[in-house]
Amino acid sequence: MVSTELARQNELLAALSEEELSRWLPNLEAVQAPLGQVIYESGGHLSHVYFPTTSIVSLLYVLEDGGSAEISVVGYEGVLGVSLFMGGQTTPSRGVVQSAGELLRLRSDFMLAEFNRAGNVMHLLLRYTQALLTQMSQTAVCNRHHSLDQQLCRWLLLSLDRLHGNDLVMTQDLIANMLGVRREGVTQAAGNLQDAGLISYRRGHIRVLDRAGLEQRTCECYAVVKAEYVRLLKPGSGNSVQQVSAPRWSA
Repeated sequence: MVSTELARQNELLAALSEEELSRWLPNLEAVQAPLGQVIYESGGHLSHVYFPTTSIVSLLYVLEDGGSAEISVVGYEGVLGVSLFMGGQTTPSRGVVQSAGELLRLRSDFMLAEFNRAGNVMHLLLRYTQALLTQMSQTAVCNRHHSLDQQLCRWLLLSLDRLHGNDLVMTQDLIANMLGVRREGVTQAAGNLQDAGLISYRRGHIRVLDRAGLEQRTCECYAVVKAEYVRLLKPGSGNSVQQVSAPRWSA
């Protein structure tokens, strides 16, 4: 059985009451998530939902010709498989591990039963879904209207918010796939950030050297997304944009 300490590494599970979590613990299963692993495919049946603890998963929309672009990222603040409790048994996106780590897996039938209790669990998951939809819509706007440098800054900051550190293991090919651009574009954008002293990049390893500099360089999309997560999932935090400059998910 998963321990209470491990379960509470995920912020949604940490928001459950003691009574709720005691029901969930025997049904949670810890699974490893290596870099690049596909958690589920577009159109696939959702037999489980997943709560990341130390991993990050990108949700990608995949086109008929095989092209793809990231629509959101999910880490220890969230859950994978929201379409299940929103009334669907399948998902339109592909879930790919962006940063290796661990996930906690929960059977779909158990999740639905808990959601249908129409109490704290339902309201918590609906608030999270609203925050996730904000991230998806803001990503679409950002990809259409902002420069690749700004998009990469946003992507790095969103990733950092879901990690316990300043290092990401990520190849340029995978970043290009996430952002839906050519690898050459990522090479140039990463080079620009490195020349500015904001990151160091070598052989698939990115280290953020100046987070504040990234926040100044990115577009408003990052602030909008983070403020919505704080407003919806951090009780008593408020929703002012000024709060989003705080590290991680603190208010």
